[in-house]
Amino acid sequence: MAAEPRPVVVVVMGVSGSGKTTVAALLASTLHWEFVEGDDLHPAANVAKMHAGTPLSDADRAPWLARIAATIDRLRAAGQGGVVACSALRRVYRDVLIGDRPGVALVYLRGDHDVLAARMRARPGHFMPVSLLDSQLATLEEPGADEHPIVLPITGTPAATVRAIISALEGR
Repeated sequence: MAAEPRPVVVVVMGVSGSGKTTVAALLASTLHWEFVEGDDLHPAANVAKMHAGTPLSDADRAPWLARIAATIDRLRAAGQGGVVACSALRRVYRDVLIGDRPGVALVYLRGDHDVLAARMRARPGHFMPVSLLDSQLATLEEPGADEHPIVLPITGTPAATVRAIISALEGR
């Protein structure tokens, strides 16, 4: 069996419905690393806005991104591997989270509108309504090559996606 990737923090990004929480939690469990659900770090006002179908502004996101960045810094300072699920839709958001932090890897789960919408409809009670998918896709700035992302389609099983991530991390 291949060696476990060296401890890093992996940010699993994508729009709502891409499976980032499922994949990130499974990746963390497989590697015995800490899992961090970025949505849990949203201020209550952000969750209320999204639940009401109102897209967040950059000002709304700033304290949330700062909380996630502080969590990443904590994991790195402890020399502990971690996996963070976070939409990280725009480059400026990823700059806050990853920036010049060595050992932080980016995984982008890419999917098309119809698959994403179907997944969102299949999870009733989630705070992110399907009505915000178009807003998320309009906000999305796919990671550039200079961000060194691991880009995977959302069409595979979570287990296959995790295997692909681990293989990519081992190759770095």
